[in-house]
Amino acid sequence: MDDLDQRPHVPRPDEAAADLGTMVELGMAEEPPVPVPSTAPFLEPAWPPEVEADPYDGA
Repeated sequence: MDDLDQRPHVPRPDEAAADLGTMVELGMAEEPPVPVPSTAPFLEPAWPPEVEADPYDGA
């Protein structure tokens, strides 16, 4: 089959059947924002401090 025999790809006009990339191409949606990379991805989690038991039981 020759390349000239193939039909050109046309995006679907139905917005319910399109993915986000196609909807952006058709002008039906805005391009999603690109997330900003973390400046410190390997920090320890900020757990709440452990409460030590009262050795005198409040007396």
